[in-house]
Amino acid sequence: MLLYLTDYLSQYYSGFSVFQYLTLRAILGALTALVICFVVGPGMIRKLSHYQIGQTVRDDGPESHLKKAGTPTMGGALILVAVAVSTLLWSDLSNRYMWVVLIVTLLFGVIGWVDDYKKLVKQDSRGLIARYKYSWQSLVALGAAIYLYASADVPAETQLIVPFFKDVALEMGLGFVVLAYFVIVGTSNAVNLTDGLDGLAVLPTVMVAGALGLFAYLTGNVRFAEYLAIPYIPGVGEVVIFCGALVGAGLGFLWFNAYPAMVFMGDIGALALGAALGSVAVVVHQELVLLIMGGVFVVETLSVIMQVASFKLTGKRIFRMAPLHHHFELKGWPEPRVIVRFWIITFILVLLGLATLKLR
Repeated sequence: MLLYLTDYLSQYYSGFSVFQYLTLRAILGALTALVICFVVGPGMIRKLSHYQIGQTVRDDGPESHLKKAGTPTMGGALILVAVAVSTLLWSDLSNRYMWVVLIVTLLFGVIGWVDDYKKLVKQDSRGLIARYKYSWQSLVALGAAIYLYASADVPAETQLIVPFFKDVALEMGLGFVVLAYFVIVGTSNAVNLTDGLDGLAVLPTVMVAGALGLFAYLTGNVRFAEYLAIPYIPGVGEVVIFCGALVGAGLGFLWFNAYPAMVFMGDIGALALGAALGSVAVVVHQELVLLIMGGVFVVETLSVIMQVASFKLTGKRIFRMAPLHHHFELKGWPEPRVIVRFWIITFILVLLGLATLKLR
């Protein structure tokens, strides 16, 4: 939106042309989202507290979590507002990639909102019934995947890029739709499973989003793409604005969500953030790199799958409690230690993901 205004004003003063640069708009997008969170956050937390929209805590979980009962939740709405406003302000509104990732993020947020509303306001412990939740997630993800496949302009848009290999790109054809579906839905639910401790999910999301933003910028720049031997996809660089907004909003929310949390994001935030990462990875064609950088999300999800499978097959549990972060808590790790160590692991994994740009 502001891009068009500054483009018009540049006719009268050339200094406004600086706003055409993606890097500047990405920085401004991050700062805008951060400021929105700082300004809106306190009032939102008071409103959630006033309406008694508070977290419920499982009796069979770590005892330290019992004191969190009643903490305002559904705070993920703050992230969505900040991301949406910032992205729309600083992006090129004619860019289809930007609209795909933003719409997917917001629609997954709506699904999470319905789930939270049923659990917290309607006091229905089941929330949104699982089959309905996955059906709506599937509908949104498939819609995005089919659109990206149908609107592909260059061969790279339907290929699977294999990291660490310079010339390995697998033509997926319609398989791209299946891949995109699983990446978006899988990442959304993986982040949701990870969101169990104060700030545990949001900072890894920020780190991964920042790295994916760099991939988007490089993939959309013909010179950098050629130099790094990665596919060049015209227009995809605009997604860096969305990633910048996601980084700013995530850091702004962490201000209130850091231990001990003043607010939780709820499913409205966790499902949306995961979908955001998944959809960005799909449009920049770094699905396998996302698997590396989001290793914490992957391991958390696998711990739940292994726990359920083991209990059903043998009647025994592998972990003291799943997802994995609860296992370490029940082993005696203080919550801040679990959180920070998972952050450190994510930082290492993000560096490994970025290393794939040169290790080919």
